[in-house]
Amino acid sequence: MLKNPSIFGLGAAILSIALWLILNFFNPYSNETNNEPTLITLFMLVFPAFIAVISFFTSRKLLMLIAFIWSLPLSLYMLMTPGIFLLFGITCFFYLLSYILMSKKKGIRILLILTGSFTSTKSKALLVPLTDQDSLIK
Repeated sequence: MLKNPSIFGLGAAILSIALWLILNFFNPYSNETNNEPTLITLFMLVFPAFIAVISFFTSRKLLMLIAFIWSLPLSLYMLMTPGIFLLFGITCFFYLLSYILMSKKKGIRILLILTGSFTSTKSKALLVPLTDQDSLIK
């Protein structure tokens, strides 16, 4: 088990900052005369990365969730692009993974249930769908 599960968020933040530098300063298709896309991507991708770094050093899981929610819209857009910049979408979901893992037992249980590795009878009872309307009332 990881001692500091927010390491995924730190790695994603570092990768996001590096990708942003490539996107804005080493991209042959970027327009160097227009600063608006640079400022938008700075606000939507780099600032959440800095919040994720702060979350790593302070162990505040809420900051990691804020970084995920903040970067989600532009990261989903970048996820649809063909190229290296689709990694922005992956880094965003690593913020979410880090938040879930930072939630200690509850987050680990959720991940195990989602992957099908959790074999407790309680988790199996949660996964059984209710088909009878009368059982909802009881």
